[in-house]
Amino acid sequence: MPIQTAIDSISNSQGSPFGFKNRIINGAMVIDQRNAGASITPTIGQFSVDRFSAQLSQSSKYTVQQNAGSVTLPTGFSNYLGVTSSSAYSLVSSDFFFITQSIEGFNSADLAFGTASASTVTLSFWVRSSLTGTFGGSLRNSATNRSYPFSYTISVANTWEQKTITIAGDTSGTWIGATNGVGIYVAFSLGTGSTYSGTAGAWSASNLVSATGATSVVGTNGATFYITGVQLEKGTQATAFDYRDYGNELRLCQRYFITDLFVWVGGGATPAATNRNYVAITTFPVTMRSTPVITKTGTETLSNMNAGTFDFTTAQRTRYIATNNVANDAGAYTTFNAAIEL
Repeated sequence: MPIQTAIDSISNSQGSPFGFKNRIINGAMVIDQRNAGASITPTIGQFSVDRFSAQLSQSSKYTVQQNAGSVTLPTGFSNYLGVTSSSAYSLVSSDFFFITQSIEGFNSADLAFGTASASTVTLSFWVRSSLTGTFGGSLRNSATNRSYPFSYTISVANTWEQKTITIAGDTSGTWIGATNGVGIYVAFSLGTGSTYSGTAGAWSASNLVSATGATSVVGTNGATFYITGVQLEKGTQATAFDYRDYGNELRLCQRYFITDLFVWVGGGATPAATNRNYVAITTFPVTMRSTPVITKTGTETLSNMNAGTFDFTTAQRTRYIATNNVANDAGAYTTFNAAIEL
């Protein structure tokens, strides 16, 4: 077998060390840096498991949790994202409730969407719901003015089913190329009004997140929607899920969010000095997608540390500079969250 044929065979069947077959990060829902398995009632844009955020037009209509309900998973998976409806909510036309992941432009540019050479892609995933019927979702561009609503059927309640959706690449519109912006939004609807719903199976010059007539999970109190094994790949058929080792999957997630980032804080030359400058130094484990926003989560002996300013880059080193007016603070360790969400 020629070398290239062998490489392609590995990539198409097992996931490849030579490429990035699955454009979804954390598709097996393994990494949950923010919540560590705890349930959240999300605000708009809040992340549950890493890389999957909650979008909603009305608050408190559903909860999200890694492994909600503790059900048995499909063979080969150990985690899932679980949604539970908090009420029986009746949708109005402008409503939207969905789970989404934003794929970075650097990870989707080769698909050549927006050109005559646009690649066909296949979305596959495992899903389980207490409801049956037609469900919806979509692919959208960064400007949300090009959309492909898709539909799929859940046939049996409370049973894992694998779904596959093949989508011809969009040859129109403007799609972000090889940049750190949003290349593709992938959405799974939990209930969407008519304003953001459209005909399944065709590209539209509008902002659509679901197929018309799709089931509303938030419309039934206590309804559940569980999903795992999400994969978006180039080609006309779904292949085996692209498992990446835990360390690499965590590093991919850390490009967008890091928690428990330990920082060393150095003080002035003499313990009795006042108005001293303090400098905090750390090293990011990976290069961030863009200049991060930092939130201090730990404690430290520097009583005036929050008065300082940050000076960051996307890559290896960050500095925190503060003035402290209290004597006898010699420096400390503290903990930060660093985030630049996409």
